[in-house]
Amino acid sequence: MKPWYEQSFGSDYMLVYRHRNWEDASKEVGKMLAWLGLPRGAKVLDIGCGMGRHALAMEKIGYSVTGIDLSPILLEEAKRHDDTSQVNWVHGDMRRLPFEAGRFAATVNLFTSFGYFQLEEDNINVLRQIRKVLNPDGSFLIDFLNPVQVAQNLVPRSERLDEDSGLHIQELRSIADGWVMKEITISDPRNMEEPRRYLERVRLYKQEWFEHHLAASGLDLTRLYGDYNGSAYDEATSPRMIMIGRVKST
Repeated sequence: MKPWYEQSFGSDYMLVYRHRNWEDASKEVGKMLAWLGLPRGAKVLDIGCGMGRHALAMEKIGYSVTGIDLSPILLEEAKRHDDTSQVNWVHGDMRRLPFEAGRFAATVNLFTSFGYFQLEEDNINVLRQIRKVLNPDGSFLIDFLNPVQVAQNLVPRSERLDEDSGLHIQELRSIADGWVMKEITISDPRNMEEPRRYLERVRLYKQEWFEHHLAASGLDLTRLYGDYNGSAYDEATSPRMIMIGRVKST
């Protein structure tokens, strides 16, 4: 059986997450890239770019953007929104980034596109790959969930009717063995077809895990924000854990 991230990130993903706003993506990217202090025209790699919301926003601001994702379906959706064809869209795996060493001035990994893999070593290797593709003065941004806040405020069940398609979407959430899991069921109330089911899983990595493995990968964590407004990170209350850092100096 395929791992969950090869099953879930398809056409139904675009249905489940239709509510994600492209305008909000532009605002979020503008703030976050300001934290990196990049000059216009800098080469930026969006790791796990999905439908391209953030990559396209970065290109419009004036950066030279490459977006990489494992899902051909989401990449096709990204290309459909790319009016200028200026973003370089690449099909690939974040555990084996297909770029030469030192190619990028910055990498971004946004909206919890990390911690997907069953093997711990695979998740650690993503950090090593980030270091590989960054130039000696390069910087990185990882926008991750706050695992403590997630555990304390998990909504176990939600459901809704998608108005455009008429499909019913149910989401069941739980935490087990260091993972936060979401079981998604999509059904059509108008017929008796078998519902479509997906399972999403993300490792609940805490700040200390990132600090240790970033350092071991040759990266320094220099700033930590708790939301897209740049508020200080608070383990108990912050909705996000947004990590900013640089390549270690030698």
